[in-house]
Amino acid sequence: MIGQVSSPEWVTDVVSAYDQVLSEMFWFVAGFGIVYLVGQIVLIPFLTRVVRSRNRNNPTIETATETYLRVVLIGFATLTGIIAAGYGRILSESAVVIAAITFALGIAGQQVFGSLISGMFLVADPDFNVGDWIEWPGGNGTIEAVDFRVTRVRTPNNETVSIPNTELTNNSIKRPYGRSRYRITEQVYVAYDEDTERALMELQQIAINYEAILGDPAPTARIVELGENAITVQAEFWIEDPARSDIVTARSDFRRSVKRHFDEEDITLAPPSAQLLSGKIDVTDGKTESPTSNSE
Repeated sequence: MIGQVSSPEWVTDVVSAYDQVLSEMFWFVAGFGIVYLVGQIVLIPFLTRVVRSRNRNNPTIETATETYLRVVLIGFATLTGIIAAGYGRILSESAVVIAAITFALGIAGQQVFGSLISGMFLVADPDFNVGDWIEWPGGNGTIEAVDFRVTRVRTPNNETVSIPNTELTNNSIKRPYGRSRYRITEQVYVAYDEDTERALMELQQIAINYEAILGDPAPTARIVELGENAITVQAEFWIEDPARSDIVTARSDFRRSVKRHFDEEDITLAPPSAQLLSGKIDVTDGKTESPTSNSE
């Protein structure tokens, strides 16, 4: 009889506990969802448009603002959900809970906070913008976005690399294409028995005739080295609005033009090796004599 009487009470307690848990979960999800949806649909797009209108030439601030607003929104929505579930008093009155949360964030979030602060410095840097080509000790590529923890870079192989913001702030960054114009330098090796002056004029004329190359500053050609086996001549020219794909294309097209044009003008680009091996092998009565050779 005792077991039969206590069983319904136990079941009632369990059902009541589950009912309370489900009710708290419902209010947490409701509070979190309402705040998150309103912020994601209304607040973030509105603030992003405001930032875009005030910084039309700086897409970095726009992407960073959207990222940081989303993080703040998630934190505020979580806090709203906790309060809606009835745990607001615990957070406000329990020093132990606050201390535990602070300790956990301090230990687990050191790297995250460091990346966040580094990201803010990158966003504030006027020479670090979305669309810029950068080179750092770990690679190179075009900046696509500065996120909460990482900076996303598109490599020449069309791969997206996520780089911790701290790595970029702790190392030197090069921006070879960071201005409105970029100088390209191409070297060509010409044989000593060729007319070097004619090779220089032809090289300069190829650069002048190429549409993507700027006329001001004018392309130049010069001798840079008298090597052991060849004379090194160099062409210098400028292109505008540099991007990695444009520069790769410009280099490739220029090299193709040089090869084709020099072949048409019978100018040897690179001489054969200065070391030539010659000789013969004589076979007499089944015996092989040692080969003779000379080097020129």
